[in-house]
Amino acid sequence: MELARIAQEIFSETGVLQHGHFRLTSGRHSDRYMQCARLFEYPDKAEILCRELAGLFADKQIDCVVGPAVGAVQMAFEVSRHLHCRNMFAERENSAMTFRRGFFLPSGARVLVVEDTITTGGSVREVIDLLRAQGGVVVGVGAIVDRSGGQVLFDVPMHACVQVDVPSWAPDECALCREGQPLTKPGSRT
Repeated sequence: MELARIAQEIFSETGVLQHGHFRLTSGRHSDRYMQCARLFEYPDKAEILCRELAGLFADKQIDCVVGPAVGAVQMAFEVSRHLHCRNMFAERENSAMTFRRGFFLPSGARVLVVEDTITTGGSVREVIDLLRAQGGVVVGVGAIVDRSGGQVLFDVPMHACVQVDVPSWAPDECALCREGQPLTKPGSRT
């Protein structure tokens, strides 16, 4: 797919793909990490991928693009710019996704949920639940990277710029831990 090739080139140019010993947001460990925040250091490169992703949902009459903070804040803005609609972000408060800062979703609003990297889909599911509880109609999920290898499914269409199959392990199954390699926690959750 052309979009996947473009994404891989951009990841190489911007340092998105990193190698080491990482604790993912899900708690699992991996020897590779997709640091999509690096993509947004380069607005011209981020614009390319967000425009292409927005194009995959252009026929869905989207009223608002919503992403979980921190990783998808800039992404939600950029995708919404190409869809000519509002954007908001959900953030954690007392361990639960919520809208703060005066954000309000009108009942019946058609929403695209975006995320920079999907591994288990947990954050996206939390945002979907929040939107539906407020009367939103979730019409799709968009991601820069689907690192689940296509294994994470939602009850709405999901499109990603690129699908990568990056292995991850439960901490007690991690060979890097057994080797004593230092663990890095690069994600947005502490």
